[in-house]
Amino acid sequence: MTKSKTGVVVCGCGHWGKNLVRNFAELGALAGVSDPNSELAEKFAKEFSVPALTWDEVLSSSADAVAIAAPAELHATLGVAAMKAGKHVYVEKPLALSRQDGELLIATAKQTGRQLMVGHLLQYHPAFIALLEMVRSGDLGKVQYVYSNRLSLGKIRREENVLWSFAPHDISMILALVGEEPDVVTSTFAPMLHEKISDSVQVQLKFPSGVRGHIFASWLHPFKEQKLVVIGSEGMAVFDDRAGWNEKLTRYRHTINWGGAVPTPKAADAEPVPLPEAEPLKLECQHFIDCVATNSRPRTDGAEALRVLNVLLAADPDAAKEKSGDRFPGVKIHESAYVDEPVSIGEGTRIWHFSHLLGNVQVGRSCSIGQNVVIGPNVKVGNNCKIQNNVSLYDGVEIEDGVFCGPSCVFTNVNNPRSEVERKDEFRKTLVKRGASIGANATIVCGNSLGEYSFVAAGATVTKDVPAYALMAGVPAKRIGWMSKAGGRLGADLICPIDGTQYREKSSDELVAVTE
Repeated sequence: MTKSKTGVVVCGCGHWGKNLVRNFAELGALAGVSDPNSELAEKFAKEFSVPALTWDEVLSSSADAVAIAAPAELHATLGVAAMKAGKHVYVEKPLALSRQDGELLIATAKQTGRQLMVGHLLQYHPAFIALLEMVRSGDLGKVQYVYSNRLSLGKIRREENVLWSFAPHDISMILALVGEEPDVVTSTFAPMLHEKISDSVQVQLKFPSGVRGHIFASWLHPFKEQKLVVIGSEGMAVFDDRAGWNEKLTRYRHTINWGGAVPTPKAADAEPVPLPEAEPLKLECQHFIDCVATNSRPRTDGAEALRVLNVLLAADPDAAKEKSGDRFPGVKIHESAYVDEPVSIGEGTRIWHFSHLLGNVQVGRSCSIGQNVVIGPNVKVGNNCKIQNNVSLYDGVEIEDGVFCGPSCVFTNVNNPRSEVERKDEFRKTLVKRGASIGANATIVCGNSLGEYSFVAAGATVTKDVPAYALMAGVPAKRIGWMSKAGGRLGADLICPIDGTQYREKSSDELVAVTE
């Protein structure tokens, strides 16, 4: 065995992960194993003479890549962390359980320049590769209908239904054969052993070109069947993975003759298609190694896997919501927004389109985070805050309760930035105290504090600490008056025109409420 230049740590050594361990070891690429069950990890480490690593040790290791065989709800968390640690990532199917997590994985791969590949195993099967070539070369004429049966008696899952367990492989193959995404997806589920977990599913697909597709999956079936059938205008083909290698792929040159308006089929004998014998999983693992070594795009990359995920979500949106888990109970997050780990968000908060919360961010209760907002890393936002569109809260900014940040207001975190000079150790803290309001397009220079219930006018530039209740305007901003807690501008009598609260000046730059 020749040792590969690419080192892969397999994370998850259970039911399917053990097969990845074996194949990467046989390819000379296994650099370590990791599993929450330390005894299991040690068992494989000893068997294949590689280290057993904790997840933190995986991230800090010199390995080039990780292969993740963990529950799908962990794919986004583990995959993002691995790519940010400089690792290329292979994850088992499905890519994720929500579109948001799938898009986050893809975005992270793009940002970090790492490869992201998903284990749609049958795309690497010699029979499917030959079938795909038959379709693309026109050997079967125009594709009209594709259907698959994936049936067996067990293994019966309790953590997911049969659609999410069996169908990703078939969806992946059908999308590749048709070359487009369906515009109509319908499904019929049959829960028989458990009222909430379906044991059988039928999915119907309609594509913009007119091609129809059908998937039948069940783990409660009297016999095992794994067939993919393609019906074309010039012939038909069957990929039967249960057959021997000399019969796994057969072509049928059936034709339909028309006598007037009456179609008459003319049958032809089955023609076995010669195939090289090879283990699909080994071919898949080798493909991942090659893509890492040559910086090439994987056949089943994140974009391909997201198309498969879109079909799964369309076929079973309710189960997908249950499976993705409610990371933040009572929080509304638009599907286009990204939320990294670790992040905490309080109940009642809403996060709108295209916003991004980075790691180590805390957002309180009942906040509204507008469109295209970036928060973090290492930022704290209090309760009942409103962050309007196009605002970025950078490392060093802290927002207390009840703060309003107007559209496109700007925070800085260093005083003398240069693109080519790293100054992260010079970040200066900016504190916005309770109830303060910042107008649209205002700029808050780092290292300053905005006092409680202060008010910064639109377009102002704050270059020094702002007193509580102060009304600031201009460039640089100067105090031009006082504002009450209720948001009313105070006159000479210092009585709030909104709620009648009386204020008094303790000094030229200090105001206090007398009655409330």
